[in-house]
Amino acid sequence: MRTTLLLVVVLSGCVHSYEAAPPLKFSDMAYTSIAGSPWKEGALKLEGAEKTWKLGGHHTLRYVELNPEGARTVLFLHGLGSNLKFWRYQLDTFAAKGFRVIAIDQLGFGKSDKPAQFPYSMDAQADVVVEVLEKLAIPRAVVIGHSMGGEVALTVAIRFPEKVEALVLTSPAGFEKFSPREKKWFEKVFSSTFVKSTPEYGVWGGIRYNNFMQWKPEYEWLVEERIRLAKTDEFDAYAYAQVRAVDGLTHNDFVRDSLEQVKAKTLIIFGEDDRLIPNPFLHGGRARQIMEYGAGKIAGSTLIGLPGCGHTVQMDCSEPYNSAALAFLAALPTPAIAEPVKESP
Repeated sequence: MRTTLLLVVVLSGCVHSYEAAPPLKFSDMAYTSIAGSPWKEGALKLEGAEKTWKLGGHHTLRYVELNPEGARTVLFLHGLGSNLKFWRYQLDTFAAKGFRVIAIDQLGFGKSDKPAQFPYSMDAQADVVVEVLEKLAIPRAVVIGHSMGGEVALTVAIRFPEKVEALVLTSPAGFEKFSPREKKWFEKVFSSTFVKSTPEYGVWGGIRYNNFMQWKPEYEWLVEERIRLAKTDEFDAYAYAQVRAVDGLTHNDFVRDSLEQVKAKTLIIFGEDDRLIPNPFLHGGRARQIMEYGAGKIAGSTLIGLPGCGHTVQMDCSEPYNSAALAFLAALPTPAIAEPVKESP
C-alpha cells in the first residue's frame, strides 16, 4: 500500500520534502486566515467531561471565534486526524456574512488536550460539544461537521435536538455500515504504531490523494505540519486519540440506526469523487450511494454532490461549497432574539 501511495505522489509531479524541517509543537501551529491574519483563540476548561469520563483533572479545549456579535452562531467541527484550520476557507467568509463563527479543536486533536482516559467515542465528543455551547452561552447553533465531525454533529442532533438549529453535514461519516468482521479489520490494521511510523511519502499520499481531487500547492502546509508534528513527544497522544476515534467511528451504529430522529433542517454536501467514503478497502462504490442513504433517512434533508471534488470538499472545492452552505443558511428562519430578563424589584 505504501508503494502505491509513493507512486501516486511521484506520478503527480515533484513534491517538497519536510523531513529536515524542525519539530512543530501543536500549540505553535499558526491559526490564521488565508491572508495571514491571526484568529482570536480561546480556551475552555472541561469540568463536565472530567466529571463524566474521570479524566484525572480538568482538560482544556481550544477554539477560535470570529464576529462574536453575529445573530446566528455557526459551530464548525473538523474531521479525523485534523484540526479547526481545515475550515480555513470558511471561517472568515461566514463571519463576513454576519454569522458568529466558532471552530473547535476536538479533544485529542489540534491544540486541545489529548487525555488518554478520554474514550474518543462520538458520544463523548458530542458531550464535549454540548459543554462548549453551554460555557459560551449559546442556546442553539448551526452545526457544520466534516467527516468524523459530521458524525459528532449527528450525535448531538439526535441526543440534544434542542441544541441544534440546523446541520450542514460535509462528507459525513455515520451513514456507512460496517459488519463485525470489518470492525475487527480496523482494529488490526489501524494502530498508534501505524500512525506514528507512516513515512513522508505515505503522508503525502494520505493527504493529497485520499482527500483531494484538485490539489493546489497552497495546501502543502497540511503535509508540512503533519511531518513536523510527528517529531514531537505530544504526537504519541495524538496518534492514540486518532486510533481510538476510528474505533469510535466504526462501532457507532447508534447514529446510523437513529437518523430518522434528526429533526433539524439538514444539508448534506459531499464530493462526488470522494476516495474515502465508502471505505475503499472494504466496500468500494461511489460516495453518492452512501450519502443518498443518509439523506433518505433524514426527513426533509437536502443533498448536494459536487462533481470533481474529493473528501475534504470544503477545501478541495471551497467556492461551490461555500455558495451551497451559505444559500442553505440564508433560507433558515430569522433567529429569535431573546427578550432581556427583567430583574425583580
